[in-house]
Amino acid sequence: MKSLAIAAAAAVLLTAAPAAAQVALEANVAKSEGDWGAELGAGVSVISIGGFRITPGGGVFLADRDDDRYFLDSSATPAGCRDTETGNIVSDKRCDPDSTRLYARAEATFDVPLAGISVGTGARFMSGNLRPYGTISAAVLPLVNVKANAGPKYVAAGLQARF
Repeated sequence: MKSLAIAAAAAVLLTAAPAAAQVALEANVAKSEGDWGAELGAGVSVISIGGFRITPGGGVFLADRDDDRYFLDSSATPAGCRDTETGNIVSDKRCDPDSTRLYARAEATFDVPLAGISVGTGARFMSGNLRPYGTISAAVLPLVNVKANAGPKYVAAGLQARF
């Protein structure tokens, strides 16, 4: 009996996922781990049943860290990135003017009937940190949504296209 239930559940999931597979592309302005930048991502809905959807994905976070406050001090022992205001050695990433970081994410969302919005939760893994967040989106065109994400040390807003 148990194997029959597992087989039935697998059949439902395997037949529902390909028919409902939907690609989502996103372009956001985001603040992550204290840096402002652009977030470009993509995902594929692997489960879509009724208004419920699970979408794993990934992308790239592009930030500009050009800040005159920090400089690479090669005369220090050991050499390192120095804060001009405090004189202290800080993380070397502060002296890197450009930052490109990959991220992976997964979202579970639900379309709210009659409200025209989708709400959900997600988790984003970047630079060794897993950050949970809430998400909300609303249609502005038939295939385009305005979307916002917010969680600890992460906030983003932009456009999402679903095909």
